[in-house]
Amino acid sequence: MKKIDTQGIAYIEPLEGSKDWYWGTDYTSGDLYEAEELFKQGHPIHQNRLMFVHYPDGKTIQPLIAEDGQYFGRPICYDSRICILMVDFPNGKIKIMQFDDELEKNLSLIERPLSAVEDCYNLMLKTSPLMLTRQSNDNKFQILWPEKVEFDVENTESFSFRIGESLYFSAWYEDPEYREEVILRTMDKGKITDRFPGSITMMPDGQMWIIG
Repeated sequence: MKKIDTQGIAYIEPLEGSKDWYWGTDYTSGDLYEAEELFKQGHPIHQNRLMFVHYPDGKTIQPLIAEDGQYFGRPICYDSRICILMVDFPNGKIKIMQFDDELEKNLSLIERPLSAVEDCYNLMLKTSPLMLTRQSNDNKFQILWPEKVEFDVENTESFSFRIGESLYFSAWYEDPEYREEVILRTMDKGKITDRFPGSITMMPDGQMWIIG
């Protein structure tokens, strides 16, 4: 039995792209989009906390502490570094930082104006390479950094990962029985190049398994 002090964060989950790290947050103002809605309505933003737990030793780290009006999105691991998405609402900025565990140091990666996105709905970090993506509730998919890509997708389709110039999406249907498909699209215009039955499972070490 091991006691892990997460300072009140009661739930942790595997950090995407890593077999060694877990993460948790306290969602004090909901998710990133809900925090943005509160800010737009003039409510104070109670910043959330990001806690990371290393397996198997149980070491905990809190690489960044948000200030008033700042809020963290969902982190991932890429190139053996923890990648953190944070939005600074009062200053209108989107920031991506990396934490180097070996150096025990935060590295600022990019900073973009918040005005570059319509809103923070489904604003997420994805790979590979490391990308800032967004999928709106009107089925528009965007890569915001490092390239700029935008096209429409199907109603139940969601982005999973990229390999080279191919973008892998997962979609579900009920017609009438439930089923899932993997859809491959091109980077430039989102043209569908292949689709087949199956579901995408992201493994702890960053491997992408297609099950089906």
